[in-house]
Amino acid sequence: MTGAPVRVLLTGAAGQLGQALVAAAPAHWQLIACGRRELDLADPEACRQAVRQHRPDWVLNAGAYTAVDRAESEPELALAVNAGAPQAFAEALAGQGGRLLQVSTDFVFDGEQGHPYRPGQPVSPLGVYGATKAEGERRIAALLPADRVCVLRTSWVYGPVGRNFCLTMLRLHAERAAAGQELAVVADQVGCPTATPGLAAACIAALDRGVSGLQHWSDAGAASWYDFAVAIGELGVAAGLLQGAAAVRPIGTADYPTPARRPSYSLLECGATRQALGLAPQHWRSALAGVLDALAARGG
Repeated sequence: MTGAPVRVLLTGAAGQLGQALVAAAPAHWQLIACGRRELDLADPEACRQAVRQHRPDWVLNAGAYTAVDRAESEPELALAVNAGAPQAFAEALAGQGGRLLQVSTDFVFDGEQGHPYRPGQPVSPLGVYGATKAEGERRIAALLPADRVCVLRTSWVYGPVGRNFCLTMLRLHAERAAAGQELAVVADQVGCPTATPGLAAACIAALDRGVSGLQHWSDAGAASWYDFAVAIGELGVAAGLLQGAAAVRPIGTADYPTPARRPSYSLLECGATRQALGLAPQHWRSALAGVLDALAARGG
């Protein structure tokens, strides 16, 4: 399929994954990139109309309501964006042809098992965000044949733009180190940080290879938020983004209460997806170093 013209309707183009996809889109893609200004994902008719107007070969739905804690107080909006929009895309595609790649999340799982989650395992989300993403998966599966849908679940996404844990930690490291203060970060939630450049490459490979079904993609390895925060400090100094890193103190989830419950373990089993996509895994620390080096190269 690689090399043939492919018409791709991309949502969430202004987000952190969307920007990575726009930057990496191959020459044979005819990319229709839609941010929030161009396409309101909370408006199902606008989503259907976008498909009817642009007649894409693929809808790459990288847009989402991702404010995990705020979703607890805005469940209707989270449901509209995370389930209503995928449903609307699937309805329109069902009528005129085309495929859907839906980016989803490790938060569809409850974190109760101690080994990586396989794509076909039952979902059991703990909060509104995970529940609405799981509902989006369910709705599109009911509307489109399996060979016309790819659901790509991922975890702990970050990149050089947008709002994410990595950029927040860089700022806090700088502030706390300058003030001689420490950072306290949760150490009993385990997953895998996933950098947007690699995730974008996975999305591109999925479209170009025509991959379908439930798929899991993250960078390799495992980390707690504490591990991630420590690494951001260490590698931020190495990249020249920080003069010094703050000391990081591990705390428990109970010490940092949030409106939404989060899975304590959300590693994804990605072996079959890596094989299907033809992509080798990159360890999360290596991917993080690449993101920080890219930030430093453009001036932080």
